[in-house]
Amino acid sequence: MDRGGCRLSGGGGGDNMITLEDLESVSEEQLSDSLEEEQEQEEEQQGRLLQYWRDVARGHQVEVPTDMAEPIQQITTNNDGAHTREQVPYTLITRKEKCGEVVYEKRHYEKAHWACITVHEDTYEQSICYGFMKIMRYICQQNSAGSYLGMTIPIVTVIRTDEMRTTLSRAVTVAYYLPTPHQSDPPRPYDPEIVVEQWPAAIVYTRAFTGATNELTIIHEISSLAEALDCPAVCVSDSFIVAGYTNPAAANRQNEIWFLERP
Repeated sequence: MDRGGCRLSGGGGGDNMITLEDLESVSEEQLSDSLEEEQEQEEEQQGRLLQYWRDVARGHQVEVPTDMAEPIQQITTNNDGAHTREQVPYTLITRKEKCGEVVYEKRHYEKAHWACITVHEDTYEQSICYGFMKIMRYICQQNSAGSYLGMTIPIVTVIRTDEMRTTLSRAVTVAYYLPTPHQSDPPRPYDPEIVVEQWPAAIVYTRAFTGATNELTIIHEISSLAEALDCPAVCVSDSFIVAGYTNPAAANRQNEIWFLERP
């Protein structure tokens, strides 16, 4: 087959010939340029997200390492839109309302696998930041499946208080619910500090709140939910859960405080 192909006549009477090889070459160059532009845009986005996290974390005296750039982007973009955030499933038992606003909900959660890490930093904010960064690495390929597992919400932190509920323990457990496809065979974490546990079914009393989560706000929310419950004595009295529906770097966090009903 003659690959001389396509002729263009110039205004000066001379002929300029463009071959198929030329067209293929132009196409490859354009494709290469496009891929390079996409890579540059992705790197710029990673850089912006990393800097945002660093700016927020600096206020809590937390350092965000450079190798967190890719996990932060994957979590933020749901792995470039390939995943949706799965909510931890539950059954609503009852809801108490007052003046049209929800005071608290009573829910039933089935037994499930959670990836957990216990952190002992100086403040609650530091613990959840360092703990969540490790969980993020587990979600983003540092697991035996070697793949992005998918983000679930809420990320929960188990906290403990003194008998008077005025002081938080330094031990904070950050936990991530394994997405449904991984519940039957949870991928093993590469980080030895992360353990996968099967939590038993539980009855949970929940109350929503917004804003920052720190020692003062958590103690306040624990007190508010205890006052709202008709019979707080049915719940565990020294261990509580903070459920976060937005990441620790979010400006306006959506949270819940959870009380566990005694078995």
